[in-house]
Amino acid sequence: MPPRASIYLDHHATTPTDPRVVDAMLPYFTREFGNAASAHLFGWRAEAAVEAARESLARGIGARVPREIVFTSGATESNNLALQGVAEVLRGRRDQLIAAASEHPSVLDACRALARRGFDLVLLPVDGRGLVDPDAVARAIGPRTAVVSVMWANNEIGVLQPIESIARVCRETGVLLHCDAAQAVGKVPVDVAASGVDLLSFTAHKLYGPKGVGALWIRSGRPRVRLEPILYGGGHEGGLRSGTLPVPLIVGFARALELSLAERDSESCRLAELRDELLARLHAELSGVFVNGDRAQRLPGNLNVGFAGIEADALLAALPELALSTGSACSSARPEPSHVLKALGLPDDAVRASIRVGLGRATTRAEVEAAAERIVAEVRALRAARSGVAPAAAAPAAD
Repeated sequence: MPPRASIYLDHHATTPTDPRVVDAMLPYFTREFGNAASAHLFGWRAEAAVEAARESLARGIGARVPREIVFTSGATESNNLALQGVAEVLRGRRDQLIAAASEHPSVLDACRALARRGFDLVLLPVDGRGLVDPDAVARAIGPRTAVVSVMWANNEIGVLQPIESIARVCRETGVLLHCDAAQAVGKVPVDVAASGVDLLSFTAHKLYGPKGVGALWIRSGRPRVRLEPILYGGGHEGGLRSGTLPVPLIVGFARALELSLAERDSESCRLAELRDELLARLHAELSGVFVNGDRAQRLPGNLNVGFAGIEADALLAALPELALSTGSACSSARPEPSHVLKALGLPDDAVRASIRVGLGRATTRAEVEAAAERIVAEVRALRAARSGVAPAAAAPAAD
């Protein structure tokens, strides 16, 4: 078995379920166990809990109509439903898909699957900070464009995209905009009405809720978005997502978002402060430290950082007590270098030298200080081993 991590710094991969969320869920595993589709008292009580959760989630993302929330198994399914659902409805009239090159694998792979079925896929470049240029979106859109997909916050480098500007371009050209907001909801302000997006994916386990439940928000106003389902059997969720609803998970999802929103401002300030302290410590004690992604427009708990002259895989292997990563948890089984970092234009050695740090609700200053000390020590040791020179006690700072 791998060593047990003592400091968890991988909150972009998943978050621990908040005990307050667990408390909200527990009655729906035992006492209130009904199927929300059943026409009797147990079912009606389950249905009432689902609809209360739907209303809460809608309010949490600025949706005016609760039925615009469709429950899924998570953001991966939501992304697939949005992209495949729109593509199938518009097949024969609009057969072009546009996505940012730095999107999550569940978006890129869904788009590639559609490309194998005859759709044209255009991947938008990002600049060296990881940002999509709205003007590039405008230039890419054509008369056969069905949907544009740009994520709100990147899961590797934490960069926040200019969603409102991109939405304005899409609206002016009559093209739908899908947004994967799995990393953004509950952490930064997300308002579907104000932003102008047409479809928005999010999930519970990224905001201290349970795994196995997510949602797709689908605009019902102007323009009304129509989707073809990708799952059949029972006609649940307005016919868009068949399957027995996981009532305990849905209740937990809503409670998790309520808590995240209530604590978001103070928690964002705390995490940004800890992140900046960690980076300052690394800069003060090591040379050749570089940050990937825009320094300002990013999630408060995200730090994607590289160390010149080392291999990130070797660094993580030397730090078994720290839960860190080199990229997306959803693509960790793939041996290829991070497609997100490559999209920034980084050379291969810089890509291979980078790690992702994800701070979260339970992260303490003591843990950040301990992590910084261990990272500094192992980077020095790896560099020394590579050069054949014993590590020095300190190193000059550098950007």
